[in-house]
Amino acid sequence: MKALVTGATGFIGGNLVRKLLEQDYQVRALVRKESNQRNIKGLDVEVVLGDLRDRASLEKALEGCDVLFHVAAAYTFWSPDPKIIYETNVKGTENILEVARDKGIKKVIYTSTESTIGIGDGCLGTEEMETSLDCLPGHYKKSKYLAEKLALKTCQEGLPLVVVNPTMPVGPWDVKPTPTGQMIVDFLNGRMPACVNTGLNVVDVEDVAKGHILALEKGRVGERYILGNKNLTLREIFAIVEGITGIRRPPFDIPIWLALGAAHVHEFVSGKLLRRYPRIPLEAVRAARKFRHFDCSKAVSELGFPQTPVEEAFDKAVRWFRQNGYVD
Repeated sequence: MKALVTGATGFIGGNLVRKLLEQDYQVRALVRKESNQRNIKGLDVEVVLGDLRDRASLEKALEGCDVLFHVAAAYTFWSPDPKIIYETNVKGTENILEVARDKGIKKVIYTSTESTIGIGDGCLGTEEMETSLDCLPGHYKKSKYLAEKLALKTCQEGLPLVVVNPTMPVGPWDVKPTPTGQMIVDFLNGRMPACVNTGLNVVDVEDVAKGHILALEKGRVGERYILGNKNLTLREIFAIVEGITGIRRPPFDIPIWLALGAAHVHEFVSGKLLRRYPRIPLEAVRAARKFRHFDCSKAVSELGFPQTPVEEAFDKAVRWFRQNGYVD
């Protein structure tokens, strides 16, 4: 079976390609010309240059493929031009799903995010809970909400599609790194003097990759599946990394209002004046105002989604970052 993977050079996509190859899938990767191909270098992957905003390149990429894993997205909490985020995440998704429908692709796995799952006060988020555009901070989360709605609408119109909603993946091959990976790198380099009182759901990125394949093989068309594992506070996350590395975790929490103030300053100085990614992205701090804890049992029961201990995921991430020059 031949699978097209978009976002193959990224964190989840790079791990997905490896799992597909392990299971004897033929893999074709849609790659932008300017992308860093380190994550797929040396792998038995057919690379096709293209862009989600270029429909002709998508038609070429999907020719002869059986299934599509649409993983690619502009994953950033800040951009000098937010329009590019929407062009990639929303219009790009519309483009590739339309081409997939025209080509008769047998099944599509669309990679969304936990941000599109609603969270109620004092309860865990589930696939049945909806959020709204107004509740989402920042352009990345808003664009993914719009893209997921578009994907589900395309499914209702006849495209066999399953949505997966990864939580906070941790592990190897986080080349960029992602905002989550950057948090670990900052911790390892002693640049994490304090933390805020928030909560996240953590999952091994290799489990997330397997979850995509399980969604292809077992997922019900039109359904969403949260690919997550353990609910933790940020302080508990840092305690795990401290146990692995011996590096002391931040000694105290700072109130969210103080973190927001610092983020406003960083975004103004770094973002608006210097035109570079702020060290404290305002969108990330705004998201931290609410605990993002989830019930992941649907993916476990319906897909057989694995639950590798998150301590192992952090250990793999720490070793990979250290071995690949991210630690001073």
